[in-house]
Amino acid sequence: MENIWTAEKMPNQQGTRVVITGASSGIGYETARAFASKDAEVVFAIRNLEKGEEIARQLKKEYPNASLKMMKLDLSDLSSVRRFAQEYKQSYDSLKLLINNAGVMTPPFQKTKDGFELQFGSNHLGHFALTGLMLPMMSHVPSSRVVTLSSTAIRGAKINFDNLDGSNGYNRVKFYGQSKLANSLFAQELNVRLRASGSNTISLGSHPGRANTNLFSLGSEKTGPLMKIVKALLAPQSAEMGALPTLYAATYPVLKGGEYIGPDGKGGNKGYPKVDTSVLKLYDPQITKQLWDVSESLTGISYLS
Repeated sequence: MENIWTAEKMPNQQGTRVVITGASSGIGYETARAFASKDAEVVFAIRNLEKGEEIARQLKKEYPNASLKMMKLDLSDLSSVRRFAQEYKQSYDSLKLLINNAGVMTPPFQKTKDGFELQFGSNHLGHFALTGLMLPMMSHVPSSRVVTLSSTAIRGAKINFDNLDGSNGYNRVKFYGQSKLANSLFAQELNVRLRASGSNTISLGSHPGRANTNLFSLGSEKTGPLMKIVKALLAPQSAEMGALPTLYAATYPVLKGGEYIGPDGKGGNKGYPKVDTSVLKLYDPQITKQLWDVSESLTGISYLS
């Protein structure tokens, strides 16, 4: 079918540098692998550098000329986010693509080093801070993009501003949905502010549907037998397929910014990438502004008024 878009249809990315958070496994890895296959310079923004180096060796066997760089980033620690941005600036003066991919899903109640609930702190606040620090190196780059991953878990989710830290009760599934809704609202609001500022950069959102990745185990010691069964039942497509909406959002030429890309199958659970307009009904300007203001206050990162 002519409307089916795959990674093979990505334009060549020679001369493009892309930063991908959580690029050493799952959808992040498949995203990095696709960019490596198209001659991009790929920066792995990851927690475990040793694991990253092993991944790099594997990719080099597949793509000997691939340009891969490992840089440490822990999104649950704002000092690590700031350190990553500073180290990046010492090595480079520009960035074309930032893919906010990393995430934790439904862990037991935990807090980040800065005292935030782990899912909201890592999935949203960490990426909010990172994007704010990286944007100055993107705004002058033509066709630069920020892609932030969300999830089908945003259906029915809401932002509980009175209990962002979980101190008044914690439900791991609801807090995951909250963090991914925050990702989606952030992607949309960022694009609005980028347009208003006249920046060359655009912002887009994406979601992978239900993909078979190790996301379920992050934030806990290991994936238990029950979660492995749940994972198999709820994840009908591969991580490689799950990466397609992100790759489409990052590289499809005619996108203007503000789009939300997801699988084209029933319920958006699997399939090939398409623009998903259903998410637009979730955008409440008042809630989005409140989320932005709270995020600036909690992270200490202010940008694009």
